[in-house]
Amino acid sequence: MRQLRGIGYSGLFCVLCASVVQLSAAEPCQSGLPAGQRPGPFSFVVSTGPQRGQSTCFVCETADRPAVIVFARELSEPLGKLVGQIDKAVADHKKEELRAWVTILSDDQPGMDKKVVEWGKKHAVRTLPLGVFEDAQGPPSYKLAKDADVTVLLFVKRKVQANFAFRSGELTDEKAAEVMKALPTILPVKE
Repeated sequence: MRQLRGIGYSGLFCVLCASVVQLSAAEPCQSGLPAGQRPGPFSFVVSTGPQRGQSTCFVCETADRPAVIVFARELSEPLGKLVGQIDKAVADHKKEELRAWVTILSDDQPGMDKKVVEWGKKHAVRTLPLGVFEDAQGPPSYKLAKDADVTVLLFVKRKVQANFAFRSGELTDEKAAEVMKALPTILPVKE
């Protein structure tokens, strides 16, 4: 086998593959509907609040009001921090009718239900409905990426205004602050 400055073809191939993996990992995660698209209806089984145990479509109930959808595959501490901030924002913007909910993606809704309830208590989620969508891939029309651990969509008047997506380990306090900084873009302008 011909050598290329001390590295064989197989070694060079490994270096190239590692470079491609590093480049793709550095690119931002793309998941969910882009800005300008309309979020379609989807139902999931609610685990907390007055609608517990019911299959509900909050998109349908939201109409033109401002809303935040959080899709997540794992119940984590960083997710808990972000959801806590969104929960507070919903309470602070009751007059603007801000809505939000968290949809956990899982093939095992009954198995996840108790975990979701416990996680919500641990993170003191008071107003946001938490629930489980019974398919780990998520609602098909939302085009959630398989490598996205958390996808956050902000929408108003039935159009997505902002989209944030994070692979496992990418949701930091700084990234959560970016999500919260975008929240005013969906709220009515105060006169």
